[in-house]
Amino acid sequence: MGAQSSVVILQSSGLAARRWAFVVGQLLLVLAVCLLSVSVLAQQKIVVLKGGKLLTVSHGVIENGVLVMFSGKITALGTPGSIAIPKGAQVIDVTGMTVYPGLIDSESYLGLTEISAEQSTNDLIEISDEIMPHMHVYDAFHAESELIPVARLNGVTNAIVAPHSQDTLPGQDSLVQLDGKSANDMLLVRDIALPLNFTGEQRRNESWEKRKFPQTRMGLAAQLRQAFVDAQDYADRWADYEKKRADATAKPDDKKGPPSPLKHDLKLEALLPYLQGKKPIVLAAQEPSDLETAVGLARNFNLKFVLNHISHSRPVLDYVASLKVPVIVGPIYEDPRNYERYDAVYSLPGELYKRGVKIAFASYDAHAVRNLPYAAGYATAFGLPHDEALKGEVPMTSRQTELRDRYSGH
Repeated sequence: MGAQSSVVILQSSGLAARRWAFVVGQLLLVLAVCLLSVSVLAQQKIVVLKGGKLLTVSHGVIENGVLVMFSGKITALGTPGSIAIPKGAQVIDVTGMTVYPGLIDSESYLGLTEISAEQSTNDLIEISDEIMPHMHVYDAFHAESELIPVARLNGVTNAIVAPHSQDTLPGQDSLVQLDGKSANDMLLVRDIALPLNFTGEQRRNESWEKRKFPQTRMGLAAQLRQAFVDAQDYADRWADYEKKRADATAKPDDKKGPPSPLKHDLKLEALLPYLQGKKPIVLAAQEPSDLETAVGLARNFNLKFVLNHISHSRPVLDYVASLKVPVIVGPIYEDPRNYERYDAVYSLPGELYKRGVKIAFASYDAHAVRNLPYAAGYATAFGLPHDEALKGEVPMTSRQTELRDRYSGH
């Protein structure tokens, strides 16, 4: 199965900023019926949605629009006069409804946990070491999770699945679509990014008896630097080996013979695509001081990065904007610190938008992925324009470019 057309249909309503989340919650039944009819037929024949309000995100709003899907992709959209309905197409009348792209959760734990209190259902994190970049979400992703259809029915059609943030380098994220017969069907990009967590949660100081290195933020930073230095050295040693092997092949020497191959190190090899700038790091830091330390570390090693978990870095938002990178925001229900305004979390997306920062919403959860639309609703009530809120939940950021290209057929 290829990547499906992500289209969500909602009954029309005046989506005033302070009522958006409520309206979405009231229309789950309509959403479920429409998603089912489109999903089942999308791979088999041409499907046309006609008469609804199309929220195209990139091309504005089209009233009384026509949207054509074939073989799992959107092939055309526009006004009735500009789009010819193909012969034999199944035409679904969505007059009075709103059609928008399927939502993407930019960081979730879907498929890694089922029942929080039952350890046998949890594959969230490997805590035997803090530096675990060679862990892969796709090895543990459980496509049969009951939480996946629940999220899908509320308009979330894709998600980045990440390991828990308890380790500094917990393993690599996967991009999934929330429909498919198996994990192979659902996994779109197996290793799409690597989280780098620097929030203090990663310190191994939970009790006096169990404490070990790194117990402090100093230890976390030193450990991360050493991991990247070791990976650079590993790359240099392999480059030297390859050169010697090529020379030995070109000019055989019976006395010396070919060089002995190096032993593979999965942990260090996993870091190489990120040191080489081929893939992005997802940099998580909540407090201003942690953010500056983590960004400094990323710049030391020329890492491409997206910011994450900066909910409590409001005093340095101008600094964030100066970095010119996308920011993942959420969870919307997080409490403000005792020194922050009551609306610090709700208004963060709007404040970032004012500074020209591209944002993407995330649930940072498995059970609460279904609440992703409400994050946009709350953000619009606290300063984020409606169209920008929708952009934050569909494939528009650099981290989601590959997903966008799949949907558009590029």
